[in-house]
Amino acid sequence: MGQFIQLKAADGQQIPAYVAEPAGQPKGGVVVVQEIFGVNSHIRSVADGYAAQGFLAVAPSTFQRVKPGVELGYQPEDMDAGFALKSAVEALPAPGVLQDLQAAIGHAARAGKVGIVGYCWGGLLTWRAACLLDGLAAAVPYYGGGMTTPEEIARRPRVPVMAHFGNQDRWIPLDTVEAFRQAHPEVEVHIYAANHGFNCDQRGSYDAEAAKLARERTLAFFARHLA
Repeated sequence: MGQFIQLKAADGQQIPAYVAEPAGQPKGGVVVVQEIFGVNSHIRSVADGYAAQGFLAVAPSTFQRVKPGVELGYQPEDMDAGFALKSAVEALPAPGVLQDLQAAIGHAARAGKVGIVGYCWGGLLTWRAACLLDGLAAAVPYYGGGMTTPEEIARRPRVPVMAHFGNQDRWIPLDTVEAFRQAHPEVEVHIYAANHGFNCDQRGSYDAEAAKLARERTLAFFARHLA
């Protein structure tokens, strides 16, 4: 359904992005932010899914600045490689990868109002985007690793946010989710009987029931804020 294009960030860096177009008049744009595994077949299928729902979906490669063309699977060695790449991106001088997300938002805006959704590390980046970037109307982080730390909780979102977490997620302890919820009563927080990565049907942690419910809630949230 989609194809890769080149976006240009504010500093001139070229960033590949997978773009999936809706069949008819778009309902708006959705930026899809990858996990630590690159814009792989799963993330492309997520973007295709949003396009099938009527949105212009844009999935930028958030590893491009440290290593082009990353497409990992979900084996332990892929996890190790993904963590190393994520650490390298997080170590970039500010604004780092946020300017690449800003470029993706700019491209998605040709379809109208723009939402952003991200998974795992992409969930953390989605939270930061909601607090720091321009041009968004809504944000939905899924199990954003690191977004419940005190440093991230201290941020203030500039747009409506819905956040999805799993209560069996060893990367995001429930007490930190509760601290996030207490600090951000304006954020719609949902907790599922599921593990980290529950939305990804290529991972052992996939939970079809949680994924379906979270997707329904996300689509309703976008319908409300991108209309």
